[in-house]
Amino acid sequence: MLSAQRFLVALVALFLLAACERAPTLLKLDSHDVIVAFGDSLTHGTGAGSEAAYPAVLATLTGRTVINAGVAGDTTTSGLERLPEVLAEHRPRLVLLCLGGNDMLRKHPAAVTENNLRLLIQTIRASGAEVMLIAVPAPKLFGGAPDFYARIAEDMGLPLEADVFNDVLKDSRLKSDPIHANAAGYRVVAERLAEFLREAGAL
Repeated sequence: MLSAQRFLVALVALFLLAACERAPTLLKLDSHDVIVAFGDSLTHGTGAGSEAAYPAVLATLTGRTVINAGVAGDTTTSGLERLPEVLAEHRPRLVLLCLGGNDMLRKHPAAVTENNLRLLIQTIRASGAEVMLIAVPAPKLFGGAPDFYARIAEDMGLPLEADVFNDVLKDSRLKSDPIHANAAGYRVVAERLAEFLREAGAL
């Protein structure tokens, strides 16, 4: 009897552990749902033509409307200012949030960037849309994405693509300059994001 109880306790513990480790999921997108890609020059597609920017390629790969709301030079602070208008205009079901690179280039305090990203996510969620966070690597050799991206994703329970831009910008064949992808690089980003969205249940 006691061994059976211990077995049940262990089984429940394993189930709870698996539930805790399961990646956050997204609601499945209908064919008419709009995705907004909100970010800076990496979203805008600097280094390639507009048709090669990752939102345009992602739209083709997913069969969904993907709005390119990337503005070159945008920071998390300026993003906060323009986000409400973008949400009101496009009424997205999902927002791909990719900001922070210009904050790092301009040496803004990491705590300010992290707080602004949290405010951006809260604003998006308040509009009724879901959020997927896309990390940006620090602008230094072997920088990788700052820890605050993972911390935000864990605290706020949202999917995080932590590696795609780091991987692309480490490969000289996929870059137009030290901090931007080329057309081939943006295609890799779009393909990785499409796969991520499928795994998260959005597609």
